[in-house]
Amino acid sequence: MEELEGKVAVVTGAASGIGLALSRRFGREGMRLVVADVEAGALETAAAELADGTEVLAVVADVSDLGAVDELARQAFERFGTVHVVCNNAGVGGLGDATWEGTREAWEWVLGVNLWGVINGVRAFTPRLVEQDEGHIVNTASISGLAALPHMGAYTASKHAVLGLSECLFHELALRGSTVGVSVLCPGFLKTGIFESDRNWPTRFGDAPQRPDDESAQAMWQLGQALIAAAPEPTDLADAVVDAIKNRRFMVLTDEALAQAAVQGRQAVVDGGSPTLPVG
Repeated sequence: MEELEGKVAVVTGAASGIGLALSRRFGREGMRLVVADVEAGALETAAAELADGTEVLAVVADVSDLGAVDELARQAFERFGTVHVVCNNAGVGGLGDATWEGTREAWEWVLGVNLWGVINGVRAFTPRLVEQDEGHIVNTASISGLAALPHMGAYTASKHAVLGLSECLFHELALRGSTVGVSVLCPGFLKTGIFESDRNWPTRFGDAPQRPDDESAQAMWQLGQALIAAAPEPTDLADAVVDAIKNRRFMVLTDEALAQAAVQGRQAVVDGGSPTLPVG
């Protein structure tokens, strides 16, 4: 879609970080917005800001709940009659456990939001986009979809899955001759609140588990915090997403060097070597 003015964008995880940056950027394109988030207060604040010159519908939604995403779609189509861009963006970072030590509830939380949130969004919106033969689906993965970091097992698994799912979706739409586009975001470190996402720990899982305090987990936590503190704002990523939608580009990166390190690491494994860390 080369022209976005007047079109409708749906963004999940829209109250902060990448989602808020995307919503702001779409608003500047003249799009009408449907913004969703599980954090009601932050969503209300974001929607009030975005509504300055932009028509906005805000919907509180837990994307891990298929019924909630179906309701999000229902309200979007009821309000605007159509949807053109769907950003399945909501995500959480996990708690930093070793892969064999995290609770089942922590795994369900991360996979529920990061992976099932994307699946639910694809299932709720794609049929209508295919029917109207116009639109673009944007799924948020991560550089962790291309590489793996210790103490991020659930997060890494979810982002690898989102990248693979997005490739499948791209091929399926192409095989059907659909003009609906697909992009997947694989950003590196950005200045977001992903490391504080346990503020939205689901009450249905009981009390939130404590973050691990062993030496390796703490070292990775401190490294991640330092990298995010030094990282750019997600504004440039939002610009790149608009460009990808207009030019039908599949993968959107923010850190070419980190992406190349991830690709080289995979090649080393294919060549018989051991996995290496893309950062350290």
